[in-house]
Amino acid sequence: MFKVQVNKLNLWYGNFQALKDVNTAFREKKITAVIGPSGCGKSTLLRVFNRMNDMIDGVRTSGEVLIDGINVITSLTDLVSLRKKVGMVFQRPNPFPLSIYENIVFGERIHAGIATREKLDQVVEESLKSVLLWDELKDKLHKPALRLSLEQKQRLCIARLIAVKPDVLLMDEPCSTLDPQATMRIEELMRELKNNYTIIIVTHNMQQAARVSDDAGFMLLGELIEFGNTEAIFTAPKDKRTEDYITGRYG
Repeated sequence: MFKVQVNKLNLWYGNFQALKDVNTAFREKKITAVIGPSGCGKSTLLRVFNRMNDMIDGVRTSGEVLIDGINVITSLTDLVSLRKKVGMVFQRPNPFPLSIYENIVFGERIHAGIATREKLDQVVEESLKSVLLWDELKDKLHKPALRLSLEQKQRLCIARLIAVKPDVLLMDEPCSTLDPQATMRIEELMRELKNNYTIIIVTHNMQQAARVSDDAGFMLLGELIEFGNTEAIFTAPKDKRTEDYITGRYG
């Protein structure tokens, strides 16, 4: 079953066309990796799904992005509801300069309004357990989040998203600032999370894409060149441009 479907998607930054007639579909509760050289449109595609590109002057789009069958790139889309449904993890962890506890309940306060302390405590515990941080942080909930390690900050940012119960998790180079051990643990977390979430990850790390994803797409100069099962993409690509990128001939 497809969670996200993209039909004839084009996007321009002013006169520059960053996405060109992209057509694809992302399976529900699977991890999909989008790979390709810098500047090929990977992150732009990712930010279409929760309309983050709208914050840039001169952006315009055409085509469709259907999430659960509803086109989200129309003027009728409620962006607050969309970004609750489609959460995003960035390249560099960005916890708020608040306590660990207040980071987790931040979205709950915005989206759910007034909640009891008991309800908030439950949200914090469930969210931290889901990212395997509860045992480490349960006695430090009122300590500043900015004191955490890079890996803990990234997990906390994921927990902050999970607290508002999204359907889709977007991850833009989530391990690029982490060491190999921390990267391995975040990848293990992704595999756990896909039981409950549809995950779309942008990565320059082809080994990571091969390790964690079920499906993969290769982008080049704003076009989606090839998309399919990850093993097939990496072992028997159909397009020579995909093969050249994967084998390191360019990019």
